[in-house]
Amino acid sequence: MEDLNDTTEMNFILLGLFNHTQTHVFLFSMVLMIFLISLLGNALMIMLIHEDPQLHTPMYFLLSQLSLMDMMLVSTIVPKMATNYLMGTRTISPAGCGTQIFLFLTLGGGECFLLAAMAYDRYVAICHPLRYPILMNQKLCFHMTAGSWLLGGVDGLMQAGTTLSFPYCHSREINHFFCEAPSLVRLACADTTFFEFFMYVCCILMLLIPLSLILTSYSLILAAVLRMKAIAAQKKAFATCSSHLAVVGLFYGTIIFIYMRPKSYHSVARDKVVSAFYTIFTPVLNPLIYSVRNKDVKGALRKWLEKRFLGHLYFQCLNKTIYFLFGKLKFTFFLLSYIAIVFLFWTLDLSMSGK
Repeated sequence: MEDLNDTTEMNFILLGLFNHTQTHVFLFSMVLMIFLISLLGNALMIMLIHEDPQLHTPMYFLLSQLSLMDMMLVSTIVPKMATNYLMGTRTISPAGCGTQIFLFLTLGGGECFLLAAMAYDRYVAICHPLRYPILMNQKLCFHMTAGSWLLGGVDGLMQAGTTLSFPYCHSREINHFFCEAPSLVRLACADTTFFEFFMYVCCILMLLIPLSLILTSYSLILAAVLRMKAIAAQKKAFATCSSHLAVVGLFYGTIIFIYMRPKSYHSVARDKVVSAFYTIFTPVLNPLIYSVRNKDVKGALRKWLEKRFLGHLYFQCLNKTIYFLFGKLKFTFFLLSYIAIVFLFWTLDLSMSGK
């Protein structure tokens, strides 16, 4: 008889996010489309920053790191989920599960600190523009980026190792679409009180401290904007900051909802729907909000298109279409995308709750 206490002798089973009803098949198709758009959008952002010398600044270096993290994050989660759904397999090995936990926490934790670094960059640029080259020099930018990766990696390594060290002597069915530490710890047949306290402390360090820095930076930015005499400059700053804070709120809010709620308030079906926001949807919104709405990036995209499609009759039409979508309709496009995402996963939440 198999020893179920040995995590190396039996795989875990991921129950997934979708079933095979017509509604869920449609939602799964939407997730795949969003995954591909996220990969293309973030890859394009990295390529533009690398190719255009005008984008070789600390701000865009941080954006390129954010795009890299987002690409790796969705690639850690969605391909395995899609393979399980399409092939009808749900198993994942303990090593694969530990790898997902490690990569997710490394990238998610790193992104928390990177967003704080980006908020500091914007604070210096708006509040101390003359001292920007000194306060946001290349060395500091590199140290903040390396620190984000390092802190995320340490957190991921500790939590992945500790999670897999527990004995799992009953069910190995994880009611989730990927291996996430809170979902896996629920299955442990040992006292996890100390680990849950440790995870809570990690959340304070990895979530609340960077979030506090972000809110402080944007509060100082807001105070500086309100002192501006030019109305046009105020509107531009408000539009930029509000869209940035919308993405930060979605990312941090959903992660805090999962990791820092009391255990008694957890609903497994709802938790995995909420998890989809910071693992699947935030990565596709980041290049739209932080990059495509930026004039420098749009200029770099236009030069790249001219270089690649110069002499083609359809270039002018393509160029006008891109500028119309991400120029005049930029806020409408973002708002409709966000409403569509919320509606789709509200539908999914209702269907799962009705099971």
